[in-house]
Amino acid sequence: MDYFEYTNGALRCEHVPVSEIAAHVGTPTYVYSAATLLHHHKAIAEAFDELSPTVCFSVKSLGNVHILRLLAEAGSGFDVVSGGELARVLAAGGEAAKVAFAGVGKTDREIAEAVDAGIMVFNVESEQEFETLSRIAGERGRKVRAALRINPDVYDLATHRYTTTGKKATKFGVDIDRAEDFFDAHGRDEHVRLDGVDMHIGSPIYSAEPYVQAIGRSLELVDRLRSKGHEISLLDLGGGFAADYEQGASPLAADYAERIVPLLKGRDLELVVEPGRQIACNAGILLTRVQYVKQGGDRRFVICDAAMNDLLRPALYDAEHFAYPVLLPAGEPPPHRSAGYEPEGGVKVDLVGGVCETSDFLARDRSLPPLDRGDLMAIFSAGAYGFVMSSQYNARPRAAEVLVRGDWWRIIRRRETYQDLMGPEIVEWTD
Repeated sequence: MDYFEYTNGALRCEHVPVSEIAAHVGTPTYVYSAATLLHHHKAIAEAFDELSPTVCFSVKSLGNVHILRLLAEAGSGFDVVSGGELARVLAAGGEAAKVAFAGVGKTDREIAEAVDAGIMVFNVESEQEFETLSRIAGERGRKVRAALRINPDVYDLATHRYTTTGKKATKFGVDIDRAEDFFDAHGRDEHVRLDGVDMHIGSPIYSAEPYVQAIGRSLELVDRLRSKGHEISLLDLGGGFAADYEQGASPLAADYAERIVPLLKGRDLELVVEPGRQIACNAGILLTRVQYVKQGGDRRFVICDAAMNDLLRPALYDAEHFAYPVLLPAGEPPPHRSAGYEPEGGVKVDLVGGVCETSDFLARDRSLPPLDRGDLMAIFSAGAYGFVMSSQYNARPRAAEVLVRGDWWRIIRRRETYQDLMGPEIVEWTD
């Protein structure tokens, strides 16, 4: 699952007590385990090894340049959805030739930057985007590669409606029913080699079955396109593999591959997978310190220095992250990481932040050991879609980020200051 564990009553990230990090860096702070990141990346690559996949880590899940450099050194490619994410990958030493560029609203500038960089493939999501890509590539005297993102219309994904992306009624991609016409219209473009099919059906998906359904529909499309003379040589499965927000809740990479690999063997298709959550989720925790404890009617509130601006997922998706003190009460065993865990003598509380919104919570109705001002808490499984979705709402400086490798750790993003909040607003006015 990860390399965070309690030893002698204290939480460690690999070999480092996280209380040591909090003492030096303060809170709120994101702490990442390099060993966990590399373990999950390797597990996915090995699970699909028979198909020689290009594993493109999804930068939108965790975009710190130091994290991307760590993965690039491990051989990872990258899935990007903006010019800024591409710039991060290149700054981290990532190979442009292993970058897939997705996203429904690519601007002319972003497309031009990606063309100039020489990325592996553009995952195109509309007719007008394809025409824009062709024009820009032509203006630059380049021929680029593209895959058409299709919506295979798979249902019953058991995921939040905000993260279901493969149905017909979504802003993403092109209906699978329109895909043949798209290839007939654009499949022989002089500036864009359209030879791939791309999909991304949602996230997190806790079963291989939706992928089996979507791949089946995609392969039927590939066969029809090939029968009409279109060269189709790439299949991008997207991402969406689940991660353990609760201990032992999600399949392993090998469990997905066991169902997927047999479908693609012998199909003469390059395979791209774009995992983010399964690599990054359990590689990060958010450290926060209790500021106050108060009673409100029949509810007990533990108010922390981290808030929805630091970790938005609970407020946005009703997501549940396991939360627990960094230091255990004397004699208490390490907790089982599930929202329903109840320690002996536990007190039911809502863990909330200081942002002026009722939706500002980190965990609700949790049984926790008695807490007091100054206690250090860990919000687990916060590596994916944690810091990347943070904001400066209520003029709150964003958290620091720390990377741990064995017994070594370093700050990979300093804590923001009030000056950072106002810096872009200091502009010169001219009449």
